[in-house]
Order: sequence, then structure tokens, then C-alpha cells
Amino acid sequence: MKILVTDRDGKEHALEAIEGWRVMEIIKDYKLDLKAECGGACCCATCHVYVHPDWVEKLHDMRDDEEDMLDEAMEVEDNSRLSCQILMSEELDGLRVTIAPGTEI
Repeated sequence: MKILVTDRDGKEHALEAIEGWRVMEIIKDYKLDLKAECGGACCCATCHVYVHPDWVEKLHDMRDDEEDMLDEAMEVEDNSRLSCQILMSEELDGLRVTIAPGTEI
């Protein structure tokens, strides 16, 4: 399984993904520049990503706490999500996300 992550410089990285891991954990494991301060507790917005339009509808619906945290993120778009709230599965093989501004380490 893979996810394709575009960093803030526009470079795309193909990352090996493990089923059940949070997208945030995979991005951090590859040492890409993603702050992710709360470590996946959905208590901040420092793992904010933009989900490629082809993948938005394939994700589970956003919970209220995730939506509340995104209210505090910079440059939120319709396709904004917290990468700590996206769990990898076979259905998401090939998922494409872009690291959003304001998440720098």
C-alpha cells in the first residue's frame, strides 16, 4: 500500500503505508515536515493536509472534534482534513494528500 504526499515545496513522495496506521504517523515516519504536535489526539490542527479531490469522497465523514480543530488551522479548504484522523486501509491505497501551510516543524 502507498500514499502519495506532496510537501510544501511541491515535491511528491511515494510512501509505503501500513494498514491501520494514521496518515500522520506515516508522514512523520518518513521525516517529512509535519509538526503533528498532539500526536494524533485530535487536539490541534498541526497535521492539516489537503486531500486530493479524487479521494475526498472515499474518506469517512469528518467528526465534530476534527471539524472544530480545523477551525483553528490556516488556509482551510473544502478538502482539508487532519491526517491523524485518516486511518490507512486497502480502500485508500494510492491516497494523495498535500501538507498544508502552518504545519511546519
